Amino acid sequence: MPKHNNAYTVVFVAVLAVIFAALLSMAASMLREKQERNVVLDQKRNVLKSFGLESLGLTEESTDQEVEDVFASRVTAIAVNQHGEEIEGVDVAKLKLEDERAKDLEANPDAVRHQPVYILKGDGGEPIAYAIPVIGKGLWSTLYGYFSLESDLNTVRGITFYKHGETPGLGGEIDAEWFQENFVGKKIYNDGGELVAVRVVKGKAADRYSGDALQHYVDGISGATLTSNGVTNMLVQDLEMYKPYFSRLRAAGGE
Repeated sequence: MPKHNNAYTVVFVAVLAVIFAALLSMAASMLREKQERNVVLDQKRNVLKSFGLESLGLTEESTDQEVEDVFASRVTAIAVNQHGEEIEGVDVAKLKLEDERAKDLEANPDAVRHQPVYILKGDGGEPIAYAIPVIGKGLWSTLYGYFSLESDLNTVRGITFYKHGETPGLGGEIDAEWFQENFVGKKIYNDGGELVAVRVVKGKAADRYSGDALQHYVDGISGATLTSNGVTNMLVQDLEMYKPYFSRLRAAGGE
């Protein structure tokens, strides 16, 4: 075929397009697998962060392999339904949380919501803490994090946020160590056994509450009232979602 006619040009371009499309498809497939592995690893790192890295012999600089090893040896991931019952055979890492939460259980009573729970085990294999994913709306974005409780299912062990689009220096302070440490040791149940969660107040919590009441409030972020409200709403909603599971464990003594 002559190299300078239109048919040659069309065939040449078509062949190049097929070759480059195949290469791009191959690269995308390889990168997708790597991205999926990184997403799962980041998930594990943040679950462990909510439990407290130092208590697990880890730091922010710990290698990926160290994170994998600690998670594999110390954490069990399960899924529970909206009734607090464990669901067998669920790969928690593959759950799409937004899809699960979007299920209309009132309109479809037969639907099952899969809710991840991460159980931290002690040296003897006993549960010593529980972590759940938390998702809510801030001022500008959706907030994603993990919230953990001690074995009493009442005392907060930690909280971490790993993804959001809040304003740096304002709502973005939910990433700050001082804000997250506010939650450690707080209680999600009041003395009457009612689930009240932990709420973020405007200003200093100690200026507004005292005694046992202070156990359920943390300091807000200056200039970020709507983000703070978003954190409160998120915790109230998500802890209520897990209440049936917590109630089962508390009735069984946390076992």
